[in-house]
Amino acid sequence: MNKTQGRPSGPPPIGRHPGPRFNGPAEKAKNQKATLKRIWSYLKNQRIGIISSILFVIISTILSLLGPLLIGIIIDDYILKFNIDGAIRMVLLLAGTYIISALFIWLQIFMMIRVSQKTIRELRQHLFEKFQSLPIAVYDKRQQGDLMSRMTNDIENLNAALSQSIIQIVSTVLSVVGTGIAMFYLNWVLAVVTLLVIPIIIWSTKQIIKRSSKNFSQRQRDLGSLNGFIEETISNSHITALFGKEKQAVSQFKEANERLRASALKADITSGFLGPINNFINNLGIGLVIGVGALLAIGNFGVSVGVIASFVTYTRQFFRPINQLSNLFNTFQSAIAGAERVFEILDEQGEAADVPDAVAKNRYNGDVEFRNVNFCYQPNKPVLRNVTFRAKAGDTIAFVGPTGSGKTSIIQLLNRFYDATSGEILIDGHNIKRYAMDNLRNHIGVVLQDTYLFSGTVRENIRYGKLSATDEEVEHAAKTAYAHNFIKYLPEGYETILVSGGMNLSQGQRQLIAIARAILEDPDILILDEATSSVDTMTEVHIQKGLTNLMQGRTSFVIAHRLKTIENADQILVIKDGSILEQGDHDGLMKQNGLYASLQHQLQMG
Repeated sequence: MNKTQGRPSGPPPIGRHPGPRFNGPAEKAKNQKATLKRIWSYLKNQRIGIISSILFVIISTILSLLGPLLIGIIIDDYILKFNIDGAIRMVLLLAGTYIISALFIWLQIFMMIRVSQKTIRELRQHLFEKFQSLPIAVYDKRQQGDLMSRMTNDIENLNAALSQSIIQIVSTVLSVVGTGIAMFYLNWVLAVVTLLVIPIIIWSTKQIIKRSSKNFSQRQRDLGSLNGFIEETISNSHITALFGKEKQAVSQFKEANERLRASALKADITSGFLGPINNFINNLGIGLVIGVGALLAIGNFGVSVGVIASFVTYTRQFFRPINQLSNLFNTFQSAIAGAERVFEILDEQGEAADVPDAVAKNRYNGDVEFRNVNFCYQPNKPVLRNVTFRAKAGDTIAFVGPTGSGKTSIIQLLNRFYDATSGEILIDGHNIKRYAMDNLRNHIGVVLQDTYLFSGTVRENIRYGKLSATDEEVEHAAKTAYAHNFIKYLPEGYETILVSGGMNLSQGQRQLIAIARAILEDPDILILDEATSSVDTMTEVHIQKGLTNLMQGRTSFVIAHRLKTIENADQILVIKDGSILEQGDHDGLMKQNGLYASLQHQLQMG
């Protein structure tokens, strides 16, 4: 069955998505601590990989700490004493130490990439599964492109942080602690001089992060909004061209693009201060170490040239991970902002759960009754008011009324895309909520006004109505829908590949395939949403013949503006402003000389 979408402020045509909007999701209070905990809930499933990577970090860190110590020994014990052979041996040992350290660094990176990819795969899977269980109302209030941005950009930002940043934090902590111990071992005075610079780095980093955090979150929202506009504009390019709105689309894109540029500029400029500031502080620290070291050496306080050389190397090695940690916070700000947007969707309330012992039927009789049904998309804005009617099994019920009167909303409730605000809906004498939702929808066939076809063959698109159908059943359904007549003339017949949306077919051809899909589904209840409003007269005649056979013995609900097509309906409901204004068959409504009769007279005169 085709899924549908509506608009929160009123009922859109089923299956359509609201037009472009640029405001994006509303800003909510951020809780980075809670977000990090949720990220860890995914990471902890990869404990072995994380532990292995940490082990490799420890080994590589220890080896890298030996380097500066060896440099000092080489200078004091070999170079200054002109021991060339010993110096060569020590240099080879130093080179081997750095090579082995590099090997373990590669291993830790390799392991964290594996951990990251597995974690992101699980998160991406959960997000997609959530998309499948979200109620239609969630899609009504969000741009499709923004949702796609959460699945792609936001998750990839988190992927970059996990694969590059997590283990670097561990490496940074170990390097700082290990280097600090080594420096105190060599000379506590120079070590204290080095540590004096740390508070300056921490303070400057904290100030910059505090100001950049909000900018990164805004950048992600603006990116999602821009992606949403791009996706919707490309998907509806023919509409843009038809109404000559290309310049307007360009202007709207320019505004959204400028907002993204501004927010990205703020985020990047603010965070960009980290590098130059930390570089200055690093050089200041090294200068202090060299200056104090020189004074200690001149004053014969037990500091040699080799110790100073080791300390300069250690100082660089000490500040480098601290600088990396500062820069990693930039990556984390973007990743956490993206993760929050992903978790925002995961936290959306899914469709109402089935009641305990929900009924799943093999067949429905199709007896449908609305009892005093009221419905609002938004609080205090009623769309349906005290709607009451009954469709007996096998009846054809037609809905007539102006746009926005509530016709589509009735269909939304029948599919349980929404639940009634008050009143009740009965199917076969039981409240609609008593039935398992998936089971109910599998027995309702829908033919949309704007049919969406998937990328794939014509046969696969028809078979979507019944995945177990044989080729013969598919072709029989196509013949019943009068789609076979045009399919057989396609380049590859039923194996012709359709592009996304079926845009290489005419709208009438797409609608015929949708009807064939519904015929193959063999539903107990049929919904036709202006099913013949977009085809030529001859095609409409063929479709009506096929639909007559399909509707025989099934409860059918028809929304149509072509009043001629519904004159044989068992009941016609004339709806205006959410209320049933008139009710009866064609002859009875004509005798009432009300709105329906007026519409018929206008049709005859037109």
